[in-house]
Amino acid sequence: MKTVTINLGSIDKVKSFVNDITKFDNDFDLVSGRYVIDAKSIMGIFSLDLSKAIDLNIHGDKDLDTILEVLKKYEV
Repeated sequence: MKTVTINLGSIDKVKSFVNDITKFDNDFDLVSGRYVIDAKSIMGIFSLDLSKAIDLNIHGDKDLDTILEVLKKYEV
């Protein structure tokens, strides 16, 4: 598992983020405090406090380098 800290501070960023990660078969979880949300769920993401940085857990090593490259625009 790889963890990356990201910021999804706007509606457009959330939509773009979900579109980007749904292209991959890996499982992704967003962790904010005690809440763990499926990162591919746009409704779940909007239940989080998006004004703060959020940890993204990437499960599995498949396509990891490509995923990390795509996520660079969201990293803190």
